[in-house]
Order: sequence, then C-alpha cells, then structure tokens
Amino acid sequence: MIHSNRFSLILCIAVVAVSGCERDASSGAGAEHQTAPEESAADVSAAGERLVHYTEDREPCLHHEPLRQPLFGDLHVHTSFSFDAAANSIGATPDDAHRFARGEAIDFWPLDENGNPAGNFAIDRPLDFLAVTDHGEFLGERAICRTPGSSGYDTPFCTAYREDERQGMIMLGQVIATETPARVPEVCGDDGTLCLAAAREPWERMIEAAEAAYDRTAACSFTSFVGYEYTGTPGVSNYHRNVIFRNGNVPELPVSYVDAPIDSELWRGLDEVCTAAGGCGYLTIPHNTNLANGRMAPYMGIDGSVESRREYASVRLDREPIVEIFQHKGASECINGLTSVMSAPDELCDIEAVRVIGREETYVDSALVEGELVMGQGSLVTEECGDAVGEFGMLGAGCVDATDFVRSALVEGLREERKTGLNPVKLGIIASTDTHAATPGAVSESDFRGAVSGEATPLERLQPGFLTSGPEANPGGLAGVWAVENSRDAIFEAMQRREVFGTSGPRIAPRFFAGWGYPEGLCGKESLVADGYAGGVPMGGDLGDAPSTGAKPRFVAFAARDPAESAAPLDRLELIKGWVDADGAMRSSVRTIAGSADGGTGAETLCTVVRDDEFDAAESAYYYLRVVEEPTPRWSAYDCERLGTEAPALCSDGSLPEITVEMAWTSPVWYRPGEAGAAQ
Repeated sequence: MIHSNRFSLILCIAVVAVSGCERDASSGAGAEHQTAPEESAADVSAAGERLVHYTEDREPCLHHEPLRQPLFGDLHVHTSFSFDAAANSIGATPDDAHRFARGEAIDFWPLDENGNPAGNFAIDRPLDFLAVTDHGEFLGERAICRTPGSSGYDTPFCTAYREDERQGMIMLGQVIATETPARVPEVCGDDGTLCLAAAREPWERMIEAAEAAYDRTAACSFTSFVGYEYTGTPGVSNYHRNVIFRNGNVPELPVSYVDAPIDSELWRGLDEVCTAAGGCGYLTIPHNTNLANGRMAPYMGIDGSVESRREYASVRLDREPIVEIFQHKGASECINGLTSVMSAPDELCDIEAVRVIGREETYVDSALVEGELVMGQGSLVTEECGDAVGEFGMLGAGCVDATDFVRSALVEGLREERKTGLNPVKLGIIASTDTHAATPGAVSESDFRGAVSGEATPLERLQPGFLTSGPEANPGGLAGVWAVENSRDAIFEAMQRREVFGTSGPRIAPRFFAGWGYPEGLCGKESLVADGYAGGVPMGGDLGDAPSTGAKPRFVAFAARDPAESAAPLDRLELIKGWVDADGAMRSSVRTIAGSADGGTGAETLCTVVRDDEFDAAESAYYYLRVVEEPTPRWSAYDCERLGTEAPALCSDGSLPEITVEMAWTSPVWYRPGEAGAAQ
C-alpha cells in the first residue's frame, strides 16, 4: 500500500488510533469460505487476530490493522473493451487500466495525424484497489465488429458500427434501451450464440488482467478485482450495476442486461452461473441513480405482495450492500424540492448536480435515421415522477424520483421496512469515476483530461456534451474502505458489512461510530477508534436498542484531510439524518457538528462527539457523516484559463461554476425500534 504509512502517521498525530498504527505481522489465515460472519466489537479490538477469511491461496499481508486502515480505489472503470468507451480511440486495455492505477503512465490523448495516441497520462498517486468494469452486454458484438475476418466483420451493421465512434455506440445502445432486449441477429445469429462465443476471449482477458495485477505477496501493495458492468437503459433511463467478484473464481461469461433485464433476475442468474462455476462470491453496486427516472425503486418486475417484497428485500440485503453516490455523471446524494421527503434546502445538494427540480434541462440527443447519425437538442423541465417511471435520464432529462437519490431513497427504505419488516434500500456508500478512458482514480480538478468521447481537449470539454458530459461532467470520485489489510477478501468483507465511504475525489479519511454511551472527551483519547468499536458500531452497522428509557444515541465523527500538499483543508463535519415520524411522514435533516457552516475552518482534522437530542425511540432512523472541504477551483475554471482568449462564452457569462466543494460521505448507521432493531 503506497500511501498507507503517511495516512497512519496522520491518524496517529491526530491522536485517533495509536493502537491502530502498529503493524501486526501475524500470519494465521482464516478458514476458506465465501461469506464472512459478522464481527463483534470485541473481535475488532482483539489485537493479533487476522480478522479476514481467505477464500484463495495467498500470503498473509504483513501490514494488518485490527482497527482497520483506509484504502482508496475505483470500482467503476471502462477500457476499449467497452462498446461506448473513449478508450477505443487510444486502444487502452484492462492491462493499461491496471498499470495506470498502480502509478504507471499510459498512452493518451492527443492523437497524432494517423489517429494514434501522441500523449501520455499518469495518476498523481497510485490507488490501493481497482475493478475494471467493462460492459458485459456487448463484449462479443464489439469483438466481432472490430476483428477482421470474423463471422460478422463485413456485415452492414458492423461496417456502419466502425464508421463513427458515437454512431457505433448508439447502434448497440439501442439494444439495451428497451425492457425486452435482444441481440442483433445480423451479427450474433438468430440465437445469439455467435456473440456469446466471441465474448469469451475479451472476458478471459479481463480476468487475466485482474489476476496479473493482484499482489498476492505479503507486501499487499495492490488489489485487483474481476468485475463488469450490467448495463440496462430502459427508456433511456439508468438501470446500471457494477458486479464485483470476491476472487478469481468467476463465471464463464457475465450475466448481462440482455440475459436478465430485472435486478432480481440478475442476482438469480449470477447465483446459477456461480453454482456452475463451483461457487463464487459476488456483490452488485447500483450507480448513476440520479439518472434513473424512478427505475431504481425496489420491486421492479415483482407482483407487489408482502411475501414477494420480503423475498426481494432479503436477496438484495445479501447481494447489494452498497451504492455509488458520486461519479463523473454527477452527484446522487440528494436533490432539493422533493415533496415526498420533508427537509430544509441543502445548498450542497446542488454541487455537481445534473438534475435540479424546476430547471429546464437542455440535452443533446442523437438517433439513427435510415442508417445516418442525426444530432439534435431537446429540452424538458425537470419534475417529480409521481406514480410512474420516466424516460431520458441518461441524457440528463426526464423526471426525478425520491429513489433516484441516496438520502431520500434510504428514507424510502425505512418506510418500506415498517410495512414488510425488511429494508430493501439498506445501502452503504462509495464513489468512483466511471471513466471511459481507462484512467481509474484520475480525479484531479486541476488536471482533468476527460472521461468520455469528445472530451480530449479543454475546448471539447467545455462544449455541450452527450450523456451528461461536457460542462456538466466532473472528474469523478473514489471508493474508500476500512479494511484490516489490502487483500481481496478483506476489502470484499468491508463492502459486505458496509464499512465503506465515498469521496468526490480527495482522499479524505472519515470515521463514524454510533452508540449510547460515548464520553464527550473521546476525541482527545489515543484509544478513540478502539473505544468507538467497543462502545457501539461503525459506519454500515445497526444501532442496538436503547439501554434505558429516554436514552439518546451518540455519534463519534472524525475526518482527516487528504495528505497531498495540493489538497484543500477541511471545513466542517455534518450529520445527516433520515427518519419516518409517528405520522408516517418521511423526513431528513442536515446538522453541522464540527467546523463552521460559514467556512474558513481550514482544519487538518476534525473530531467531535455529539448526541441526537431529537431522537424518538419509536421512530426508525439512519445517520451518516458528510465531510466538507473548503471550496476550490472547479476543473472548468482551469480549462477556461488554459484557453484564454479562445475560451467559449460560458467561461465568462456566469453560466458555469468557477468553484466546487469536495466532500466525503460515510455509510449510514441504522436504528430500528424495539425488537425490530435486530440486525438485518
């Protein structure tokens, strides 16, 4: 782990976990099985225990932290193996993406006169972990259309597919823009088997790249997961999930949206192919919920009975523990103006917001008319979806729903839990980039090189984009985990127990604990983290019953700034709460608990212990921590400055934000009243 020593030093200097800064060189590996049991606070604080259950042969990691260490990675990355990736123009492969994540430079834009990459690009600091998630839908179609001599290379479809990158993307994208997807017979044959056969070679190369990059030595310097993206866009709305496998035991082919156009069918399909593969662990991660037009609501495709809803929730709780809150297509934390959730306006909901209620959205659209690519523009005023789902979310348009945003979706989960006894929206929080340029973790505002096609130069990035690109886009975020070591099993188990967090780019390290008896002076103790685990639950956990009538939950909130010299200091910590009140109304609130809501705190670290004095033991609730940096220049300000007098009008007419506010979000902690509060 390249930067963990510096992070450990910062945490120690901040007097948060001296006991967690010691290295544990014990080598006993846990028993091999697929699902890790829950760990108690006593287990976590027991120094010397490995606290990870290996499911593959590897050396135990020398750097092993019983009280967890922060690891940063990217779980949403596309290369030239994706049908819609800008990486096709530079030929970047999964191997290149792994090299980039480990700190090596790769060939990059600009292209020379022969269309070959003439530049190079490297990340500012290596990542700890990575999953390349090329689209599982068209691995075979893309291979056939791009491989001379293949069975369908000379077909009219493949010929047109190769003529223009955007045209090819739309041609295949039309397949997954319906609720009844089917492969293209001209390329795949009437039964689709030609494309399934052709998908095996790129899928095997994706697996081989992840296996080759994974450090199985005791150094544990880098972890790579095998993964792919499940990419449904019914009604041109987002219905995407990333599928991450626990280890190298994976199916022969991905289960795609073409095979399983409903989430419950995806999990069932993965269970079946994993059984055929001898058993494999996996989890799925919804993303871009801000573009879903209500289609990320649970229970899609089931009959709606309480029994069916409980069955769905049970499977989702097991298979889909986390959600992506931020990436290059915008923020999915929250939206102002929802009528279904009572809350005060939150100005940070508008940072990197692609969707704003009441705003007229002008979007770039394109279609194939008699084989020709036709570009156009449309506009819609963004409204709430109501009882029906909408369309065109992937174009940054159409209606919005409470389930499109993490904060309000989590409250919807609490309300549903009151009806069925199970919460189908119990999701931890991460972020990632969704780069389509094979550049995982390239989140720098000052050195943004673009994430999708048509973003290779400052001028291109400042033009109206396609699929929420251009001025609306941003460099994306990072996934953070609190894991005992940098290994596949340790990180996967952290995701399973939801002890994860997301950032909008900076490597902020937040801690968040909830309990009933934390003392107010805990921030000044060297045992802060050990006491946090021993006295309650960390992010992602379930807060148990109140120990006495009238007891109020207490929260330990801590964050350390990104240690890079170029990173901004911290401004404040905010406690986000969502709950369902006695009348059944859904509510949420934001409370500044450390630093200053007025700005100018300039902190290296922030820490506080607070109590929820408004707590009602009869009301279900969740809480998460939001860490806010001081404002910094946005990527677009840097590009406008680079262009100088050649800059477009939006650089000076006030229509483009000049600053942004970087944030981090922890997974929630959940409270359920009475006996219903048993952990799910």
